[in-house]
Amino acid sequence: MKQLTGLDATFLYMETPNTFGHVTGLMLFDRPTPDFDPFAAVHDMYASLVGRIEPMRRRLVEVPLGLDHPYWIFDPNFDLDFHIRALNIPKPGLVDQLADQVARIVGRAMDRSRPLWEVYVIEGLADGSWGLLTKYHHATIDGAAGQLMLEMILSADPHVPPPEPSPDWEPEAIPTPAELLRLTAANLARNPIKAARTQLRLVRTAAQALGVSDVSGVAATASDLLRRAAGRGADHRPRVSLPVTPAPPTPWNRTITPHRRFALRTTSLDNIKRLKQVTGGTVNDIVMAICAGGLRSYLLAHDALPDKPLRAMVPVSIRTGNESDPWTNRVSGIIADLPTNVDDPIERIARCHEAMVVAKRQMELVPAEALIDITQFSPPVLSTAAVRLASQLKLADRVNMPVNLVISNVPGPREPLYFQGAQMLHQFPVSIVTDGQGLNITVQSYMDRLGFGFIADRDLVPDVWDLADFHIAEIDRLFEASGAERAAAPEQPEPRRGAMRDVIAARQADGRARHQRSAPTTEQRTAPSPRADGVKRPAAAKKLPATKPAATKQTATKRAPTAAKKPAAGA
Repeated sequence: MKQLTGLDATFLYMETPNTFGHVTGLMLFDRPTPDFDPFAAVHDMYASLVGRIEPMRRRLVEVPLGLDHPYWIFDPNFDLDFHIRALNIPKPGLVDQLADQVARIVGRAMDRSRPLWEVYVIEGLADGSWGLLTKYHHATIDGAAGQLMLEMILSADPHVPPPEPSPDWEPEAIPTPAELLRLTAANLARNPIKAARTQLRLVRTAAQALGVSDVSGVAATASDLLRRAAGRGADHRPRVSLPVTPAPPTPWNRTITPHRRFALRTTSLDNIKRLKQVTGGTVNDIVMAICAGGLRSYLLAHDALPDKPLRAMVPVSIRTGNESDPWTNRVSGIIADLPTNVDDPIERIARCHEAMVVAKRQMELVPAEALIDITQFSPPVLSTAAVRLASQLKLADRVNMPVNLVISNVPGPREPLYFQGAQMLHQFPVSIVTDGQGLNITVQSYMDRLGFGFIADRDLVPDVWDLADFHIAEIDRLFEASGAERAAAPEQPEPRRGAMRDVIAARQADGRARHQRSAPTTEQRTAPSPRADGVKRPAAAKKLPATKPAATKQTATKRAPTAAKKPAAGA
């Protein structure tokens, strides 16, 4: 049994009915042979890893009343079939149908009574490829740990032997509440600073409730002594310059729902490097500038562009490679301005470079270990209550948040990787949105491609595919403005249902037009026909009920634009 660190547990405390703490990754593979069975290959691989990768077999045990951080135990009721799932995309199997399935899976909380991971084998894609969607809770691993796990699943060699059986492992009994409370008491005894801070907080709260004012000064003095005892003097404490003003409002900086939208696009990594060489920036500067330009275009299209730059939080890995436990979170973040208020694309690159330099200097003012240690002293019950109260009050609708969105740029492998002989074609990250930050953009490189993953609240950014297309169009603007020569041709989007529905609607309209040209006129249909006996009946007796077909045609005419119009925003 092992206790979660404060940082790991933070991703549990952040969860509400609308906010989820899991991260997801989508990989697309080819089929090495016609009879290749993706589900069987995935099941065999993960079955072999349960005894090798600790996060795959451990589940949560929470301390009663939230008095201390939870614990991991090896699940005594482990069921591999619960974690490995399969689904098929309906025809025609286009990219936005795949993205819709990803969005639905991301918008579901994970079962905390089981190990916090799921994988989905996805088939039915139009090009014959298949997908593997991995879903891990952030309390289990961070991005860097996820890459370590990925290296154990994939191989640079397409000809690898079948996975070996899993090593044996011993499940653990679920501890009783009394046992967990005894561990909590022991933790406070071993950590007098944590215990003292908890006691000071209780004393201060009680004093305020009783109207006693003198206690607050004593508590402040004791708090200063505790900082000195911990080696952090009150006069020489390092400080980080965090935003003291709110970020400008955008359409996605509001309270989120549990529902998500997801869009993905890829671009040439060599083209990004050409832009880097011409402008003198870094690959990350170009990525940030693409995001700034894409967001600017989107906000202009919605008449919602603020006069001030947006503000982005950029996650940063603080792993040293010497960690004793690789399966834990070692991540921090920097905050940088995003020059969406600048019209010139080249100037946006320069502004992004300056903003990232300033943000990195601010982070250097505080050691990474100090930032992680802060989370160790946060009482779980208070952290959870604060997050849930903010969600219930819809605080994000009442005040502007300090950050508009999260943008991540994750460097990936340059050589091709294989899953049991199936080559990975693309890799797309899918991250987290929270109240007040209903949009997250994560970028990941693989071989010579750069994959963009856009995850957003379904209601706040309903046209997320437009947002994705604006980002790719920004690359064209950067080439035009810089005069750089492309290393690869401009990107063409994959077919999506929006475009296909337009084609179908056009075909239906053409078919109706041909039918109307070949159909008899009303006069022809209502004219009396000659009878063998030579007697003519009145025209009214032979008149067809034209009202009903006309209404049917009118209904069909109205339905066609509706079917084409709905997805057109994401085409």
